[in-house]
Amino acid sequence: MAAGAVPLIVIVFFALFILMNAIRILQEYERGVIFRLGRMIGVKGPGLILLIPLVDRMVKVSLRTVTMDVPPQDVITKDNVTVKVNAVIYFMVMEPAKAIIAVEDYFYATSMIAQTTLRSVLGQVDLDDLLSNREEINQRLQKIIDDQTEPWGIKVSVVEVKNVDLPQEMIRAISQQAEAERTRRAKVIHATGEFQAAAKLTEAAKVMEQSQYTLQLRFLQTLTEVAAEKNSTLIFPVPIDLLTPFMRKMQLESDQFEKKE
Repeated sequence: MAAGAVPLIVIVFFALFILMNAIRILQEYERGVIFRLGRMIGVKGPGLILLIPLVDRMVKVSLRTVTMDVPPQDVITKDNVTVKVNAVIYFMVMEPAKAIIAVEDYFYATSMIAQTTLRSVLGQVDLDDLLSNREEINQRLQKIIDDQTEPWGIKVSVVEVKNVDLPQEMIRAISQQAEAERTRRAKVIHATGEFQAAAKLTEAAKVMEQSQYTLQLRFLQTLTEVAAEKNSTLIFPVPIDLLTPFMRKMQLESDQFEKKE
């Protein structure tokens, strides 16, 4: 190898090194925050980015929505019930410069804010509200976290409380409460049915009272229904009105017999 070839190879490698550090390509969902000698000069991207080697430094930021799981938090509700709650948060970077300059690690900072806010908000509500008014609580969490992360250029779009783990004794108490509520509803429905049936029977009795033939027809219909049961023993009810003439005759004969004596 000639003596002049070595410097040429060194120059070629140095040129390739310069090009590799000067040319960057950013995707459509990426932005680059450019620092020149420690001072931010702007946000660039997407596409081809040219940097000055050893002078410029680029920090890449993704603009896509980030899904973050908030670790389970031990929360004491307003009515002194200890529960374990976890959530999921959806956020995205709206201003890449603020996300890099205003906070050291926007991902970690957002996670910490979400955890502390989750404990704070859920500690101000009762257990019943936590289980039933989930949508309202989610909206409160989203607004509080979004307000706190806005100076960092972060937009929190959705916060959802996923699971609420209750102690075993509280689960049993809720089950007993639900069973008692179902029993109460059943009794109310049964009592309402009895009341309506009694009202209808009263109306039917008033109609039958106006015509003795209606009462007799109802009596014969009842006998037909009883006979259709095919029972071995049949009790045949006899209206007292049918026996009245015989009872009067027996009473008259008894009075005449006493007078003869």
